[in-house]
Amino acid sequence: MKNRALRTVTLAVAIASLAGTAACGSGGSGGSGDQAAGPVRIEFWGWAPGYEKSVELFNSTHPGVQVVYSKISPGSKGGYTKLLSAVKAGNAPCVGSVGFETLPTFAAAGALQDATADAAPYAKEYAASAFAQSGVAGHTYALPVDIAPMGLIYRKDLFAKYGITEAPKTWAEYAADAAAIHAADPNAYIGYFGNDAYNFAGLAQQAGAKWFGTSGDKWTVSLDDPATKKVAAFWQDLIDRKLVKVVPSFDTALYQGMGEGTILSDVNAVWDTPILADNVKQTSGNWAVAPMPVWDAAKPASGNAGGTPNAVLKGCKHTKEAVEFAHWFGTDPASVSNLIKETGIYPAALAGLDNPALAEPDAFYGGQQIYDVFKASAAQVDPGFQWGPVMTKTSGALGDGLGRAGAGTGTLDAALADVQAQTLAEMKTQGMEIG
Repeated sequence: MKNRALRTVTLAVAIASLAGTAACGSGGSGGSGDQAAGPVRIEFWGWAPGYEKSVELFNSTHPGVQVVYSKISPGSKGGYTKLLSAVKAGNAPCVGSVGFETLPTFAAAGALQDATADAAPYAKEYAASAFAQSGVAGHTYALPVDIAPMGLIYRKDLFAKYGITEAPKTWAEYAADAAAIHAADPNAYIGYFGNDAYNFAGLAQQAGAKWFGTSGDKWTVSLDDPATKKVAAFWQDLIDRKLVKVVPSFDTALYQGMGEGTILSDVNAVWDTPILADNVKQTSGNWAVAPMPVWDAAKPASGNAGGTPNAVLKGCKHTKEAVEFAHWFGTDPASVSNLIKETGIYPAALAGLDNPALAEPDAFYGGQQIYDVFKASAAQVDPGFQWGPVMTKTSGALGDGLGRAGAGTGTLDAALADVQAQTLAEMKTQGMEIG
């Protein structure tokens, strides 16, 4: 029987109503829920460092609900397959770590439990975009832990060398600065063009792209919408004029160029700041962070490239307690402090953005309090952007297309048409209905 794109929307309601009587496997299923018989026990599967400590903190302060944590492989390295297999076998945990970009895939597979009613009271405690991406088609299945707002990470000293006294505020200024830098030194580039599909998605989101949506029980798909084409045309022009360095994302050659001072900036997510710092230690103190350039200075917007919620999985017998734990995990000050220190998260909870750990000056970035920039960025991310149900296929096809465009064997416009076609074909193969 064919899977409907959003079959979870209808099935989850039925599952929830039967939760008290239906048998379910492990997961969140330990314990009867009778407080006289002991605490409710729920299972949580994840992989990020530091998660164990937050679970210990929760258990020490919640005698009525105890969480058993199991560390599994990261999602893309087998963790998601393990979670989906456990759901199918009926022995899934109550709570699982599922990236925003992968949550619709779990929804389409009927692997999530509708937690809308229990999660609703917490909606205003999170960045709007984070809470919106914790569900599909108006149903909430998870609560956020972290987000990845974007910014412009740049060599302040080298910008000044080329007569650029402040970071470009608009994409038009970015293009003009790119031309000025390259004209002054043919070996120098304002930035680079890579092949990271999720980074490109963040750029498209900032421009107002709406790649996926739902209409009734059907998916809508528009990976080549006007906003995305605008982004593609901008970067294609820079590539054609050789004003950005073409290099694979996170490649050794990228950091070599940054270290040598030939690649002067990176438009990327908050999580990239420590990665960059670790790879170009010799340039410490010369970097700064600014808001990512915008299309319209009168209407500033930003993008987001990553983040993870904790999802309630199908078959959980203790949805209320699972949501309680997921909310505490990403909002409690002690837990958030632990996750910032040990996991390196940037909190999705609004209160977490004021955590003292995020107010410390960063020596690598010239003593700047860089998280102030990302806090403002997070508030400008469009909450209407939706990931799709076959992002493994979508991101793979997009990454390949970005690579071809950079190499000159294709164009970004052609890449968008190809990723649209491949995504639709995969969804149809899986029996999903498309509007």
